[in-house]
This record gives sequence, structure tokens and C-alpha cells, in this order.
Amino acid sequence: MRLNPVSPGAYWRLVRDNRNFRLLWLAQIVSELGDWFYAIAIYSLLLELTGSAKAIALAYVLQVLPQVFVAPAAGVVNDRMSRKRVMILTDLACSVIVLGMLLVRSPGMVWLAYVLLLLETVMWAFFEPGRSAVVPVIAREQELLAANTLASMTWSFNLAVGASLGGLVAAFLGRDSVFLINAVSFVASAALIRSMCFRETHLGQVGPFRLRELTDFSPVLEGARYMVQDRRRLATLLVKGGLGLMGTNWVLLPIFGERVFPVATARLGLRRGGMIGMSLLMGARGVGALLGPLLAGYFLGREGRRMRLGILLGFLAAAVGYLALSAAPTLAWACAAVVLAHAGGSTIWVFSTTLLQQQTEDRYRGRVFSADYAFYCLSVSAVSYLAGLSIDMGLGVRTMAALTGAATLAPGLLWGMAQRYWREPAPDRRQ
Repeated sequence: MRLNPVSPGAYWRLVRDNRNFRLLWLAQIVSELGDWFYAIAIYSLLLELTGSAKAIALAYVLQVLPQVFVAPAAGVVNDRMSRKRVMILTDLACSVIVLGMLLVRSPGMVWLAYVLLLLETVMWAFFEPGRSAVVPVIAREQELLAANTLASMTWSFNLAVGASLGGLVAAFLGRDSVFLINAVSFVASAALIRSMCFRETHLGQVGPFRLRELTDFSPVLEGARYMVQDRRRLATLLVKGGLGLMGTNWVLLPIFGERVFPVATARLGLRRGGMIGMSLLMGARGVGALLGPLLAGYFLGREGRRMRLGILLGFLAAAVGYLALSAAPTLAWACAAVVLAHAGGSTIWVFSTTLLQQQTEDRYRGRVFSADYAFYCLSVSAVSYLAGLSIDMGLGVRTMAALTGAATLAPGLLWGMAQRYWREPAPDRRQ
């Protein structure tokens, strides 16, 4: 399918003219800003209470790995129930969960932080596939790339602003204020989604949902058969699994910020300076993720062939960026390397999501996107935990950054080899 390049005006028209997308976009803004405030506070809290890189790695694993196990049920629920209702309920549950972080006050209570992170992850596992499945319903096909690019740019902007401001708010107002802000943001997101009005056509193709269906694996198997019946769809589905090899950044950037590039002054001290360094690197991650799809959407977002090329170039940029980070002599150099790496990573995310939405029928989208996120979460969980464990055992943080860059080349190579599938006849008109 041929698409128009995504111009700045396309984003404005989408937000101005599409009320449902505008509400979903505003919900994303408020909830993700709160999340990035929250992430800095959590990582700082765990480093203070445990002093261990493995503690951050475990926290991140608990934020992503459970999605692998929840994905089958989440996919079925989002294909059999109102996706709007699922998103509202999970937002409200997350608001209550993050308030529980106010109870984590000592090393003896760290276990509670892990439990709360696990519960929040389960909620996210139900929310995100529903959001991805709703976008093709509320946006026209020619708006899909603009919608996904804007969502990714917004995530990136929220990361850049939220992580940067989150470190400042946590440093000067305290972590409790950050937890309260995040709880309120989830309630605001739920209210905005409740205001959306659209037809959920997938509900007309299924009967009433019964809880016992969660133990019936036939819908899961049906979805799995659908995923593997076309090699193009399967290859696209596995892209985010390769992108997950960059997951070491969740450990690397906090450690680089606190131990290698702290912004320490007499007033701030080393601990607060570490939070500022961490915030700047996380903010650079957001800047890169903002620029990547913005530029790639304009220059490469014309047709599927060019988007597939964009994915390949994205893996190359990610590899070069992390190799440059491993040799960074200054904080400015490190930030530039992170910008390059995550410009590539965000381009991969946006283009693979758009291609997958085009290749998937609505009644299967919940299961397909649950699997899509599950592959990513499995990969990112494994590498982030191994990174934290390796650093605690004495591996240098710069060496780990270099290994990340080298590892990212592998999925890029596999994606390049998979391009031969697009030279074969399409099995149906949607491919």
C-alpha cells in the first residue's frame, strides 16, 4: 500500500478533526508524563535502599516480563470485550496501585515495591493491546502512519520532559509528590477515554464473553494459527522482539547517570546529582525517540517497502549509538549517542506497528498485538536482568553498552534476510 509522507500538517489535521483520536492522545499525554516522573522516582528509590544495579534490573523485569504470561488472556479479553472498558478499568486500577508506593520507606519494604510493579504491569498488559487495536478503528487507513508516529513522538516527548522534570521534582519536592502526580494522571486518562465514542465492530462478531474462556485455549490457538499463516506477518510480529535487545538501556542509563556522569555540585550533592544525570540521559532517550519517527515518517513513510527499509536503518542506528555510548568521554557525548540509538529504536517501533496494523484483521488485533508486546517484553526482560546481574558481578557499564550495540546488529541482519518474503505472491489482499 502507498502512503503519503507524514507532514507536520497531517498531525495537526488528525488531532483537530478526529475527536476520538484527540481524546486518546490526550489520555496518553497525561498518563505517560506521570509514568516518567514515577520511573525516575522508583529507580532512585531502589538505588538508595539497595545500592544494587540488580535491583533496578529486577524492577524493570517486573514491569515487562509478566506481560509475556498475561498476553494470551489479554489478547482474548481485548478481542471479546469492549476495549474501551478494558482501558478505563486498567487505568483506575493503576491509580490505586501506584499510591501503594507511598508505603515503601525502608529496605525491609522493598518487596512491596516489587509487588506493586508486578500488579501495574499486569494492568498495562491489558491496556496497551487494546489501545493499539483501537487506533485502526478510530483512524482512517491513510491516517494510520500519522497516528502511530504521533503516538510514538508523544511517548518520546513525555519521556524527554517527564524524565527530566521527574528528576527535578523528586530531588526538590520528594518522591511522595511524584507518586501522587502519577496516581492522578491515571484517573485523568480514564476520564478522557470514557469520553470517546466509537463503534467496536469486533464485538458484533463474537458472543458474550465468559470468564471460563480464559482457560479455553482455542481462541489462543486460533490466533497463533493466524499469526504464522503468513511469513510476512510473522516476520513483522517478531521485529519488536529484536528491538528488545536494546532493553539494557533501562539499567545502563540510570547507572551511567548516577556513577559515570553525575551532575554534582556543592548544593546538590552526589545523590541528587546522580538523579539529575540519570534524568538527562533518560531525557536524551526521549529526544531521540521523538526525532526518529518524525524524520523517518517524512522521508520513508510513503509505502511498505520504504518502511521496511526504515526498520533496517533503525537497527543500524541503534547499534552505532550504543557503541558510541560505550566510548563517551563526556555527558554531552553520551546524550548524543543515546539520541541516535533511540531515534533508530523508535523508528523500528512505529514502522513495525503500522505494518502490523495493516496486515491484521480487526477481530485478531487484540491477540496479535498481545503477542507483539509479549515478544518484546520477553526479550527486554532477559537482557535487562542479565545486564544488571553482570554489572553487579564486575562487568563494566561501558562494556555492557558495547555488547548492546553489537547484539542489536543481529535482528537487523535477520530482518534484511526476511525481505525476500515480500517478493512472494501475497496470500490475501491485505498483505
